[in-house]
Amino acid sequence: MIHLAPVTLEGHGVRLEPLTLAHAEALGVAVADGQLWERWYTAVPTRDTAAKYVEDALAGQAEGHMQPWAVRELSTGAIIGSTRYHDIDAAIDRVEIGYTWYAASWHRTHANTACKLLLLGHAFDTLGCAVVGFRTDNFNFTSQKAIAALGAKLDGVIRHHKARRDGTVRDSVMFSILAAEWRDVRRHLELRLTSRLKT
Repeated sequence: MIHLAPVTLEGHGVRLEPLTLAHAEALGVAVADGQLWERWYTAVPTRDTAAKYVEDALAGQAEGHMQPWAVRELSTGAIIGSTRYHDIDAAIDRVEIGYTWYAASWHRTHANTACKLLLLGHAFDTLGCAVVGFRTDNFNFTSQKAIAALGAKLDGVIRHHKARRDGTVRDSVMFSILAAEWRDVRRHLELRLTSRLKT
């Protein structure tokens, strides 16, 4: 059975810092880069709701089903986004990675690949997870493409699954990576990261 506790993860030009209320102001600045909240199918905060977003994440951590981080890009020292483990099921050695967003200026850079390498490595190599899942809105085609590009396999679609911020209900597209697949996924992500850091 996996046991989670707040931990700092660092490498590949980023540091994942256990989320605290001290990060709220910087997250508000990051989310304003691109006004990410305007994408109706995402669950990102607005600049004004960043503190509440952190509070909700920390409540999920206290309840045992979330482990949230702030993402710091090391060359600039800036907080550029957030990510977390969620829907943690310790009894079956499963976590999901999600609630991931980055300031728009960091899209299509090394940041997401670097974070996923750290999160997947911690999940499989340290925690001993049997599977890591991902889910996204059925209309978030960019996210679906990005998850598939990691090497995750499509599990299926759960219809009428979760409420969106605007009160509509989404279908959730589900993906996963099994522990037996991690070695090849890791090699793929390391090569991908090397390529991104060269550009």
